[in-house]
Amino acid sequence: MKITAALILASGLLFSCNSIDSNRLDDLAEAYMTENHVPGMVCAVVKNGDISWGKSYGKANLEKSVAMSREGYMNVASVTKTITATAIMQLWEQGEIDLDQDINHYLAVDIKSPYFPDVPITVKLLLTHTSSLVDGSAYYESYACGDPEISLQEWIVNYLLQGGRFFNEDENFLPVKPGEQYQYSNIGFGLLGYIVESVSGLSFSEYCSLNIFDPLEMTGSSFYLQDMDLSNHILPYVYISKESRDEIVNNYATFLSEDADFSPGKNKALCLYSFPNIPDGLLRTSVEELSHFLSAYMNGGQYNGSSILKQSTIDKMLSLQLEGDGSQGLCWHRSEFESLWGHGGNDPGLRTSMFFSRDTKIGIIIFQNSDQGNPFELLEKIYRLEKQN
Repeated sequence: MKITAALILASGLLFSCNSIDSNRLDDLAEAYMTENHVPGMVCAVVKNGDISWGKSYGKANLEKSVAMSREGYMNVASVTKTITATAIMQLWEQGEIDLDQDINHYLAVDIKSPYFPDVPITVKLLLTHTSSLVDGSAYYESYACGDPEISLQEWIVNYLLQGGRFFNEDENFLPVKPGEQYQYSNIGFGLLGYIVESVSGLSFSEYCSLNIFDPLEMTGSSFYLQDMDLSNHILPYVYISKESRDEIVNNYATFLSEDADFSPGKNKALCLYSFPNIPDGLLRTSVEELSHFLSAYMNGGQYNGSSILKQSTIDKMLSLQLEGDGSQGLCWHRSEFESLWGHGGNDPGLRTSMFFSRDTKIGIIIFQNSDQGNPFELLEKIYRLEKQN
């Protein structure tokens, strides 16, 4: 699909207070979308507890010609991890969790590295991707259209306990001591969600709704399609080129109908999919509602009179945790560019980015319904434009 200037202009202004060069951003967004064949995108600048500037571009649903908007809902992929970390740190504030405690102190099962069973895995190791737990083939094979068919508990127990139907010692664990090596781990955040369930006595979804979404007025956010108005759900897309056609046929078969048209030069809609490891990447929210969450982190844990965390807890989360590593906080990452704190997300047919500056108090969120390109590159340009004003 070719993104034209007419399409960009027709997509509509979300909100503007003339604090940013809209024409310049339109040019940047159009060029990025054209280069990466992105059907739709939403960009928002967050300041003073609100979206101070935002704009939508292109389509949320090409087939029905539905425009992107900041109210449209989408799976935000690994940006979800910041929600999971928030839940963990809420329980830490309450004295229910010790970050340096063996995770088995909180679980009814005994989860250990089969290579180093005497070395405890701690909550902090999970939050910093140093637990030695890794994403094996069962993790990637768990993606399927619709909502998950098994619970988070069933998934984690069967993935990490010997004898479980998803257990694979070689694929699911690194042969290094927990704490000795960084390895980005989605399954580690699934385990964190399971810890939230075990400590709170609530399902992970229920806990987040009561303690994060409700206080932050994220009224439409959910982990499950069955709880959402799907008419306002943004579709993920994959662009088919001559070079990528065979790869897409092989790698995206789970998400495409059997009679899908694989003609090159087209964006093809994927199904609304899920996986049971929901705490690592299955939050479905809008730019509007995610801005409430980001605003809370930018404002000492407060949003519109409600508090989700203490300022001291946020300071702890947004501090470097690993010796010799200039990026990793407690879940949150610090970018080399302007030392922005945040997280990105990438899943089939979508990419997201959410970062902010602790110095300038400028936050930026980008959603796109394509997994092509890198929205952080556009985020950098938006930040520079906003900082100049």
